Amino acid sequence: MSGRAYVNQWFEIERSSYEIMLEVLPPLFMRAGMFAMSELKAGFVGSVFFDIKIDGRDRWFHGYCNLGDPASPDAMRAAIIGHEQANLRALTRDEKLELIWSRTHADFRGLAGQFDPEAWPAEQRGQRTILVYEPGSRTVLKLLNDLSDNEIAERLPRDRTI
Repeated sequence: MSGRAYVNQWFEIERSSYEIMLEVLPPLFMRAGMFAMSELKAGFVGSVFFDIKIDGRDRWFHGYCNLGDPASPDAMRAAIIGHEQANLRALTRDEKLELIWSRTHADFRGLAGQFDPEAWPAEQRGQRTILVYEPGSRTVLKLLNDLSDNEIAERLPRDRTI
């Protein structure tokens, strides 16, 4: 059994799963942002776990690498980053805002001036708003179109299916 069927397959996991797997067995190797399980799946194919910052967010992945090739884990890390960033880059700003709007619960979105028209300038009334937590401050109602690039990135879905 060679394990070829598993090589180069990867998927996103939760942080807790990453941390649990780090404690299960002594790692075969540890590098910055990755480690490999000491037990191999088949042949030289083994589990490698990645801790990767993508577009400002920490994310965790599990993949199967050919550990007989020392460059395999780094190549997988690069492939994961490239794939995940391509998904987000494929969307325009307007498409990202539309996605955020559609995935925001109705209790956390609305229209400017919907309940208190005098609280908003006339030119902003009727525009879409969402609640945004501003660290060190409070939760505020903000125009969807005024979200910063970082605020947009924080609100995009984490899964690959958009």
